[in-house]
Amino acid sequence: MIKILLSTLLGERRWTQADLARMTGIRPGTINDLYNEMAERVNLEHLDLICDALGCDLSDLLIRIPSSEPQTKFRTGANRPDK
Repeated sequence: MIKILLSTLLGERRWTQADLARMTGIRPGTINDLYNEMAERVNLEHLDLICDALGCDLSDLLIRIPSSEPQTKFRTGANRPDK
C-alpha cells in the first residue's frame, strides 16, 4: 500500500490545500484527492512541484507499507513463474 503524507506535511506547515494549489498551479481538486489519499494515479510532475513547494523529498511525501499477503499479480518477464 502506498500512503500519501500530504495532509501531515501541510498540517506541520499550517498550510491549506488552497495555499498549495496556488503555489504549485495544480488544480485544487487534484490536491484534494492527494490530501485525502483518494488518488489512483499520480502525475510525476505534480509530485515534483509539491516537493519543491514543501521543500521536501519524495520519500517525505510517499511511503510504501508492505502488504502481509504475497503478491498474486506478476509482471510479464523474468519475475513470472514458470507454468
